[in-house]
Amino acid sequence: MTMATATIDARTSNYEAMILIGQGAAAQLPEILTLIRQNIERQGGRIIAMKKWDERRLAYEIDKQKRALYILCYFSAPNAAMGQIERNFNLSEQIMRVLITKADHLSEDEMRAADAMKDLEAEAKLRASQPNMVPTNITAPPTVDPNVEDED
Repeated sequence: MTMATATIDARTSNYEAMILIGQGAAAQLPEILTLIRQNIERQGGRIIAMKKWDERRLAYEIDKQKRALYILCYFSAPNAAMGQIERNFNLSEQIMRVLITKADHLSEDEMRAADAMKDLEAEAKLRASQPNMVPTNITAPPTVDPNVEDED
């Protein structure tokens, strides 16, 4: 291996990953967060920021799942390791889909500003203790008393 090849292999870039987790697997959120972290770190990467992006209905069913938890993860990793990182995510049974793109449009400070890892870990603990927890972003419609007239 020449010095030029070693330099190319050692280059790292910042990446943005959108990871979809099915509702059944969302009860195992602590294990999934560990899986994400280990997958990136085993390949020489490091997580910059991670947060729950949303939990919502899918546009179409994936593996008979209608809803998914979306996790946004910013990380840096060697360019040569990206194929293995993506492959490991795709082979995982807990992860429905993953999309990884370069995050050249963001500075590392902007990525860190988006970090909500503590909130995500707190939710993971809550989900683990209450497996049938209703997603926090879904609210019941307001009740309307038919005996009260509208004042407008």
